[in-house]
Amino acid sequence: MKTLCRIFNVHRSSYRYWCRPKEPDIERTIKRSLVSEAWNVSGGSAGARTIATMVTNTHNVKLGRWLAGKLMKELIIVSCQERKHKYNRGGNERIDIPNLLNRQFAVTKPDQVWCGDVTYIWTGSRWAYLAVVLDLFARKPVGWAMSFAPDSELTAKALQMAWELRGHPKQVMFHSDQGSH
Repeated sequence: MKTLCRIFNVHRSSYRYWCRPKEPDIERTIKRSLVSEAWNVSGGSAGARTIATMVTNTHNVKLGRWLAGKLMKELIIVSCQERKHKYNRGGNERIDIPNLLNRQFAVTKPDQVWCGDVTYIWTGSRWAYLAVVLDLFARKPVGWAMSFAPDSELTAKALQMAWELRGHPKQVMFHSDQGSH
């Protein structure tokens, strides 16, 4: 043992400490079972914060969210709740594309100014994205498209639909918030 410790550059006392029998941490074991119980009670939907609150309030056992998270990792349990939607934000306003509309939303005839935007909708199992093109004269949709990916192809489909439905109008100004799409 002395030779191996010297070869691996480990102190003999450290090796002996590592080899000694470990006593089970009874308090940690109790907290693990309470975390598992609280997770089951929640139907698998509770996260570390909720589990910490549940254990602290119902069993009067002090448990912080960080320890609850560590115990959940040890038990290999996770919350089945979907994370909040994180929407990609566009950068700053593009100075090479001027704002020609300049908030003048009073339009005198159809197919003069169209506006578009993309929004997200929870479908029950995942996020879907809806692109809409509005005619500012009628304030009604003239084109739309839906997809599971918020990309420029989605916006192009909505614009294509509006252009086709309106009979290929010319000299239409399209205004958007210059988002990431």
